[in-house]
Amino acid sequence: MDLLLRNIGKLVGVTEESAQPKRGALMAEVQTISQAYLHIQDGLIVSFGKDSDCPKLEVEEFDCRGRMVLPSFIDSHTHTVFAAARSSEFQLRLEGKSYQEIAESGGGILNSANKLAELSEDELYNEAILRIQEIVKGGTGALEIKSGYGLTTETELKMLRVIKRIKSSAGIPIKATFLGAHALPAAYKDDRQAYINLVCNEMLPLIAREGLADYIDIFCEEGYFDLIDLTRIIQAGQNYKLRAKVHVNQFSSFGAVPLASKLGALSVDHLEVMTESDFKALKNSNTLAVGLPLCSLFLDIPFAPGRKLIDEGAAFVLASDFNPGSSPSHNLSQALSLACTQMKLLPQEAFNALTYNASFALQLQDQLGSIQIGKRANLMITKDKSTELVDLAYWFGENMIEQVILA
Repeated sequence: MDLLLRNIGKLVGVTEESAQPKRGALMAEVQTISQAYLHIQDGLIVSFGKDSDCPKLEVEEFDCRGRMVLPSFIDSHTHTVFAAARSSEFQLRLEGKSYQEIAESGGGILNSANKLAELSEDELYNEAILRIQEIVKGGTGALEIKSGYGLTTETELKMLRVIKRIKSSAGIPIKATFLGAHALPAAYKDDRQAYINLVCNEMLPLIAREGLADYIDIFCEEGYFDLIDLTRIIQAGQNYKLRAKVHVNQFSSFGAVPLASKLGALSVDHLEVMTESDFKALKNSNTLAVGLPLCSLFLDIPFAPGRKLIDEGAAFVLASDFNPGSSPSHNLSQALSLACTQMKLLPQEAFNALTYNASFALQLQDQLGSIQIGKRANLMITKDKSTELVDLAYWFGENMIEQVILA
């Protein structure tokens, strides 16, 4: 199918190549073309430029009426497959309980695991695909989904099989991450190493045999898993050609960022608590730094220091952390706004963190993340009152995406 977009007010996020993620001052650079056209053929961008230079083509035309056209958002960190909401825990937090206290009393991740064990693959799939339809409406054109609400071999495999089904039906690129080391199941509360052995020696070979995961993850945090566990998980994943995308520094910093970077992790995600050694490690590595502002807002914890991460030379990415416990939102427009108001990013930096740089966090930089010839035409068209990137941040809480084009 051919489609010609005409009368584009601003074509935003144009690139000629996508070899490296942006860092430092480049994060604020966004190339645009005013009064533009864009030609899509067989789902790919084949040409674009000034509308006055548009060639005469016998194809379907769409009048963008002067609105902005942008590459779709890319959400590199989500937990979209889950069994039920955890609004009762939200009530407990409003009554004064901390996230950690709720987890220690059987809530949190273990609560989600118990609920997920009760549902079939079909039930989980049907719920998740409805969520993804809503996610796409908000302008997200590629998505990572983690397991981690299983915590047994059977249920981790169940989650990943659901994600595999979603890959074939969602209409957008989906990447699957194996997060068996998300929390300690009650049966292993006094023997963490036995559970890590289960993850590495039983779950992981079965997952690899079925080709169910693209990445591996671990929640490296006080009260969950330590640096020794982090090393084992990353190295075990490498044995099966699964790169690591790891949860670190949400509540404390004890060396996980430098270690994960040294071990070649694709990304380190959360980063709400940082030390100078953490900044230094990210400046000098290819590991991406992923901030999750919706989680910080919902839990009322510090925001990842996005401004300093960019100034210190890290390759910075934004994602939603969509999950039922700590971030029940997939609104990346809101994440962009929070990155500006709370992390002190410029709108251009936040946009790059959700598009161009985010594509590297899912290794999709050759397919998505910018307006570039040969890339997949996953695009979003803004509402009339959004004519500059700053408008996406300014109209916080409102979805400024009027229409979505998928390939």
